[in-house]
Amino acid sequence: MTATVSLPQNIVELDGILLADALRAGIYRLFAQTDHINKINVFPVPDGDTGTNMSMTLQAVLIALNREPQTHAGHVLTRAADAALDGARGNSGAILAQFLLGLGDGAGHLTRLGVHEFVAAVGNGARYAREALIQPREGTLLTVLREFAEASEAIVQQSTDFRGLFTASLVKVHIALEQTRHQLDELRAANVVDAGALGFVEVLEGISRYLESGEIDEIAMPLHAGDEVMAGSAPVAADQDFRYCTECLITARADQEIDLRSLRERMAQVGASLVVSGSKRKAKVHIHVDDPEGVFRVATEFGELTGEKADDMRMQQSAAHHRRTQTVVVATDSGADIPDEFIERLGIHVVPARVHFGNESHLDKVSMTAVEFYRELAMNPVHPKTSQPPPGDFRRMFEFLVSHYDAVVSINLTARHSGTYNAARTAAQRISLGEKSIEIIDSRSASIGEGLVVIAAAEAAAKGQDAQAVAAVAQSAIERTQTFALLKDINFAVRGGRVPAIVGKVAKILRLNVILKTYADGRVAAGGGLIGQFQLRRRFVAFVRKRVRFERGHETLRILVGHGDAREEGEKLLADLRKAFDARDVEFATLTDMGAAVGVHGGPGTLIVSIQRQPR
Repeated sequence: MTATVSLPQNIVELDGILLADALRAGIYRLFAQTDHINKINVFPVPDGDTGTNMSMTLQAVLIALNREPQTHAGHVLTRAADAALDGARGNSGAILAQFLLGLGDGAGHLTRLGVHEFVAAVGNGARYAREALIQPREGTLLTVLREFAEASEAIVQQSTDFRGLFTASLVKVHIALEQTRHQLDELRAANVVDAGALGFVEVLEGISRYLESGEIDEIAMPLHAGDEVMAGSAPVAADQDFRYCTECLITARADQEIDLRSLRERMAQVGASLVVSGSKRKAKVHIHVDDPEGVFRVATEFGELTGEKADDMRMQQSAAHHRRTQTVVVATDSGADIPDEFIERLGIHVVPARVHFGNESHLDKVSMTAVEFYRELAMNPVHPKTSQPPPGDFRRMFEFLVSHYDAVVSINLTARHSGTYNAARTAAQRISLGEKSIEIIDSRSASIGEGLVVIAAAEAAAKGQDAQAVAAVAQSAIERTQTFALLKDINFAVRGGRVPAIVGKVAKILRLNVILKTYADGRVAAGGGLIGQFQLRRRFVAFVRKRVRFERGHETLRILVGHGDAREEGEKLLADLRKAFDARDVEFATLTDMGAAVGVHGGPGTLIVSIQRQPR
């Protein structure tokens, strides 16, 4: 939808209303180009997410602008800068936030923004952006920011209005943009301009069009359309060896300030592609590392930590450069316990949940591994809690995936015990999909049970099946999957609420080993027990074998065994299960670590078995 606003003949000043509309027009223009920007993203890593990251950064600005009208131009800039800092995503998003912070610091006191004041603020923003990086590179977003500032400074000497300023400066900016094609090896090899630089130019183009015509093409969300091929063929990037694109927001503690220079110096020692944007009261860190926990540990030295995230760049690169024979991708949450080889081979994307020990929070399986979780669980007197990924984490992943696939099927932790399913569904509803689709499925399971459902769906996607078929495979797999967990210590289940306290007391008196199971309605609750320790593992196998509804000759079995930091016992259990079934009936039987989703209730030493029946 296009809206038209009547503008003065000569725009020599911007009040808050005009400035907000101009920013909206630029943001909407970027939304329209999101997919194309993603497809030419080859630097600093070819992960195809620059358009998504910049759009999500500026969508946070858009939400802030739409909250209430503001006539004070300076307040509009400071509001935009603060929102961008909170919502910054990716390298380019963090740089863009820093640019806006410079604008706000340079002109935040002005009720109305004249051309000369605006140009001075742009110069301030370009300097801020460059200072956010330890090693600024030419041929990037920084280059066009500087060119826009220098061109504007030269043009303003002619006493032009805002229309003339943007029209003339864009000529110079486009030249600088085209030159980025030859300034970096990665861009030269792929024959593309820098994606972040193009994103900023699109924003300027949207503002310029608004100033010329008063027209705003209202696009509520980034668009995902077209079938443009990803530029290059996963070209080598300077920091390709780092796995996680890691970010966090640091807020200064009471009566303290954030030392940005010291923060940059400390962070520069642990990774690459570092951007530290913000002020003495609030800072956003973006960095590529192998150890996100190390980043968060350093960050807590400078203030209170929020907004931790770590995206797997290897998986992103795989998605960005996937073969077009696969049009559907499968996503899940870290509540699903899946052996690494399946995740990598089938291209399964995982959104991490949060694990909380008191005031300490960790990204499940990213900044805290399963082994680290159980060891902390055994030592820490504070019983941990898990929380679902926020909708924003799902949305960031979905935005990225629908830029590279026709559809996403997200299979999530049982809705009976977690808000993860609803968080994923909420995120999907906030994305403009066009002809693309996102299907959200309740696995009605957890841990390796959820994992087996995800594997079945991902296999169907890898074979080229469409979204409807992949979702149908997942639903069928849900009906055919059974999961049982043998608890070593019932105290954890009592604390976590999976077993009533009275049952826990009786179990201790009777020396009863409680077995949790998943039910058809998605509940995870007590489903039986075994008295005493004599041949406990063998009796557990018999318990499982008796309850598996298996039709020999018509079905095969997939078996996953998980363990809570008890690998040796897990291996023995796996061997016993192999013996319990005819080898000709077992498609695969694999051991994996059990994560926090069930582990928080089972504790160290828990053993879990999931069996899925597959039609022959």
